[in-house]
Amino acid sequence: MLILASNSPRRKELLTLLGLPFRACPAEIDESVLPGESPRAYVLRLAEGKARAVAARGGAAQIPTGSLVIAADTTVADGSDILGKPEDEQQAMEMLTRLRGHLHQVYTAVAVLRAADGMLLLDTCATDVPMREYSQAEIATYVATGDPLDKAGAYAIQHDGFHPVELLEGCYANVVGLPLCHLTRLLRKLNVEPQENVPAACQAALQYNCPIFGEILYNPKNK
Repeated sequence: MLILASNSPRRKELLTLLGLPFRACPAEIDESVLPGESPRAYVLRLAEGKARAVAARGGAAQIPTGSLVIAADTTVADGSDILGKPEDEQQAMEMLTRLRGHLHQVYTAVAVLRAADGMLLLDTCATDVPMREYSQAEIATYVATGDPLDKAGAYAIQHDGFHPVELLEGCYANVVGLPLCHLTRLLRKLNVEPQENVPAACQAALQYNCPIFGEILYNPKNK
């Protein structure tokens, strides 16, 4: 059984594309950034922490011994600065103004933990994200929808009304919150094969022609 250590609707939708049954069991951990922590180290620590927190659950929420716990953490980074979820509309406005018109990075770490023996596998994905020159009026309209308030960096790449990103050349699913090819690579190391063609399903669902899935899944150096 696959256990998704998240209650994110976006991660649930993406995980469905593997064609494997799963259930969601959200993790609750402290997501504070440690002093001097890099964006990559931050998401790795949180993904591992989420996986271990869910795998350790007992009582009515006990995780079956044969389960694989999947956890992920995504953050937006502008240089070395980590931009988490905005605390309010004003902070969302400030983040979107800061990111406008230039390149930043999105990092996601994926953890897969085998409950039977505690074996943990980790992988990371980093995507360069070029933001378009949206106006202050567009920012205000988007912030008023409430959508930015639960998003790292205060935006969703897939938002129909805002469309903040232009000419992306990396992993779109990573920016949404779950890089499926990286997850597939980890599952295969544990002899779990998705029931769907993951690159095809992901590109169809996100309406995006991915230029990097071959390098991630089929380059022998990355296996």
